[in-house]
Amino acid sequence: MAPAIAKPLLSDLVAQSGQVPSSHIRPVGDRPDLDNVDHESGAGIPVIDLKQLDGPDRRKVVEAIGSACETDGFFMVKNHGIPEEVVEGMLRVAREFFHMPESERLKCYSDDPKKAIRLSTSFNVRTEKVSNWRDFLRLHCYPLESFIDQWPSNPPSFRQVVGTYSREARALALRLLEAISESLGLERGHMVSAMGRQAQHMAVNYYPPCPQPELTYGLPGHKDPNAITLLLQDGVSGLQVQRNGRWVAVNPVPDALVINIGDQIQALSNDRYKSVLHRVIVNSESERISVPTFYCPSPDAVIAPADALVDGDLHPLAYRPFTYQAYYDEFWNMGLQSASCLDRFRPNDQAD
Repeated sequence: MAPAIAKPLLSDLVAQSGQVPSSHIRPVGDRPDLDNVDHESGAGIPVIDLKQLDGPDRRKVVEAIGSACETDGFFMVKNHGIPEEVVEGMLRVAREFFHMPESERLKCYSDDPKKAIRLSTSFNVRTEKVSNWRDFLRLHCYPLESFIDQWPSNPPSFRQVVGTYSREARALALRLLEAISESLGLERGHMVSAMGRQAQHMAVNYYPPCPQPELTYGLPGHKDPNAITLLLQDGVSGLQVQRNGRWVAVNPVPDALVINIGDQIQALSNDRYKSVLHRVIVNSESERISVPTFYCPSPDAVIAPADALVDGDLHPLAYRPFTYQAYYDEFWNMGLQSASCLDRFRPNDQAD
């Protein structure tokens, strides 16, 4: 009898075995302590109403965004301007994609992290020692016309629906970056300009139900390497953020998106705003879909704070200037871990 062929995607592997594969079991000291998580709503992240971001109360909204960036690194936004039908369409087509037959999904499969469009599993299967409980479809989205023809053609509405969502997400990212600039006392367009030609990509994440969620992670604790992340999630909880040394559950709020500051905003703000550790845990009952949009500098953009944010005494230069490409290469080589990649770019007199 011929040996069974290993399934490259987690969802198909679990459907076949019904067990947590040994490749996904974390060492005992590196497992999520699911009983030691804050679930109370008061411990959650700020919720900011963007309704007046372009109205007479813009200053109040900008100040709220600045405060959240400084103290939390994460916040939710409601009245964000992305139409409800666009959001629902994105989640629907994501679920349809991951429910297609294995043979159809595998047309997009690759373990090459340099591919702009690829379906894969975990994070970086070529280098990591323990796999994560996640399948994902990675899509580059900007400029949209450069990539959309490479996207999956099934489900039939995929390109149209996801293309519409990615345009709306980019528009929101630009509005938030303008508000972040203003909150730092800079010109409204500073952050967008500092990011050069810019780039945008998204991950359509699929977390299957896990028979023993205490043994593994959807994604372990990490910080995002990009500038700003806009997270769309279905109604299933899974995201957790570290606050004051404890993990806090960020439970989904209807019609709200989760926003978090990435490492590039931390560098561009000269450490005023913080990129924060977060992780994804899984559960035994429900599949979970999330769609993070990562807004990034262009690879050749030189990341350095505005002169107004650097003061030799109070606010010395926190990081030496670097290109985003150099940073992303370093981040990818590190893999997902709690240590900050930014620490590798401290000025020589501050480095360990």
